[in-house]
Amino acid sequence: MKLRLVPLTTSVVISAAVLFGGWFAYSQLAVEAPLKKLVTQYEGVNNVQFDINQKQVDLKLDLDPKTDLRGLVEHLTVDGKSLLGSRKLKLTVVDHSNKTLDQWWSKALFPVAEAMDNKKYTEIPATLEKLKEGTPGLTVNTVMDTQNIYVSLSDGKASKFIILPRVPGELGVWSNV
Repeated sequence: MKLRLVPLTTSVVISAAVLFGGWFAYSQLAVEAPLKKLVTQYEGVNNVQFDINQKQVDLKLDLDPKTDLRGLVEHLTVDGKSLLGSRKLKLTVVDHSNKTLDQWWSKALFPVAEAMDNKKYTEIPATLEKLKEGTPGLTVNTVMDTQNIYVSLSDGKASKFIILPRVPGELGVWSNV
């Protein structure tokens, strides 16, 4: 039996193109496009970038300073449940901070970390409000859900969003601080 090289190579190339093309089309049309529409229709989302794989959906978000981050997460987990499936959702917010906000957060970090470690979450908003008194023009918003605590800081010019996981094993060094 003699194999003909041109028909064999052609069939392998066409099969690979159909398989990978179908997978790419499914990924783009059935998952990424609807998810992008879901995210961008939420008020305050300026831009979003995706990295979707089998286990996780990574979203890099560019948000307005007054965006309700907890509301966005709830919107994604409830309305986007069919799109996410069993994938874990990981959010990264583009940092539009400045030196003033970074310095303020570095002062607030220790009492917040202590409250997190002791699971005294109700102390966090009170602590941040007390620390805010020395910084005119600073707005601090703290909200919580079953998985995270969301802190948003703004001074009118810059903004900083911090997501603090409530799961002790995941605390470690906060990646978005």
